[in-house]
Amino acid sequence: MEFDESTQRKITQYMGHARKALETGRLVMTHEDNIAAVNRAYYAIFYAANALLATKGLERSKHSGVIAVFRQYFVKTGVVAPEFSNFYGEALDDRHAGDYDLVEFGYEVAERDLSQAERFVEQIEQVLRSMGVVP
Repeated sequence: MEFDESTQRKITQYMGHARKALETGRLVMTHEDNIAAVNRAYYAIFYAANALLATKGLERSKHSGVIAVFRQYFVKTGVVAPEFSNFYGEALDDRHAGDYDLVEFGYEVAERDLSQAERFVEQIEQVLRSMGVVP
């Protein structure tokens, strides 16, 4: 599958943001900032999902829009396994709880969300490679 230069650039930028969010998440874990780690895990997933959506010109800025379109075009069609949709949903719920409901998270939740986000980003990278995109 061929992508124009603009689309390729968007995909690369989204994946760069996803990887940076993962790095930052791991860094803040060392400072026991579990809320920030959960936030970064979510954004890693959000950016990686948008990279995949960009392959179809479907990227979104609203959180609810990204997850809905991701599920419609990539999970329901079997391109991405349902477990990654679950990771996305859990990370979205946790980020919302930490950012808006002021929920305090323990190490276990932050570690789970970051580990799932790492797997999510790796999965999206594999899908992008299979499409001929090198993130």
